[in-house]
Amino acid sequence: MTAGGRAEPRRARTSGGELAYVDVGEGPAVVFLHGFPTSSHLWRHFLPAVWTAGMRGVAVDLLGYGASEKPDGPRLDVRAQAGYVAELLAGLGIDRFAVVGHDLGGAVAQLLALDGAGVRAMVLLDAAAFDGWPIEGVRMLQDARAEEETPELVAGVMDLTFELGIAREERRPEELLATYRRAFAGPEGAAAFFRAVRAIDGRGLVGREGDLAALDVPALIAWGEEDPFLPVELADRLNEAMPMSSLALLPGCSHFLPEDASETLAPMVGEWLRVRYLGRGHDHGGEAGGGPVPVELRRRPGDDR
Repeated sequence: MTAGGRAEPRRARTSGGELAYVDVGEGPAVVFLHGFPTSSHLWRHFLPAVWTAGMRGVAVDLLGYGASEKPDGPRLDVRAQAGYVAELLAGLGIDRFAVVGHDLGGAVAQLLALDGAGVRAMVLLDAAAFDGWPIEGVRMLQDARAEEETPELVAGVMDLTFELGIAREERRPEELLATYRRAFAGPEGAAAFFRAVRAIDGRGLVGREGDLAALDVPALIAWGEEDPFLPVELADRLNEAMPMSSLALLPGCSHFLPEDASETLAPMVGEWLRVRYLGRGHDHGGEAGGGPVPVELRRRPGDDR
């Protein structure tokens, strides 16, 4: 594995199709789940933060995304994706794990925890939740006519999504955009893109505040304060719903928080997992000797502790 967190993907068969995933390190497992329209590439800076802390990182390309199979037929909604991920983990012999999810991957993470799939700690980054999705832009794409589903439209939509969703221009170089576009390139890729779009149905998490409140799972919620897709009010609702959660707000950051603030977020998530998931004491020095990273943590309303 390289210092940037890249490794050769492995493949595993599930009931929906073949999943690609990266599996690095040894120890208690941490499962990374991306959202729309990204892939496990999103976690390239996070995997070293967990495996150097004595954990095993498993970054999954959801079915229909990245290097995973893009079948025409099997369900691609988050409820089905949670089932495919659970099948993958069972095949890997992983029955207890921490989960880190962004965007739709955050919805899958919540469903895995709510379904009692063995989640022992959860990190949600600008995550789909409650009734806050799909957003208007996705609904517009879902209404596209067949003749409009072109590779050119897909490339343009993806570029605009990252332009709005990554606040810092230097964090969205052409090389990065090309990496994400590649998974949906050409006519077959465009068809796969719109299958993924139409699977974003907003179902599975509506009305589940009570279930989230009953979770006995520590949770870290981190959000870009300038997220134009899933506003920070959604983070507040999640934080209010879960009794064992903390909320970190990152100023100057947009929706794709792992791209906007990897140098802040990756070590923070790694350290949080080391303490709350592994149960080990804080190590403020770290290998880089950089010390703690300041972020704004917001208490839940009414919590005076």
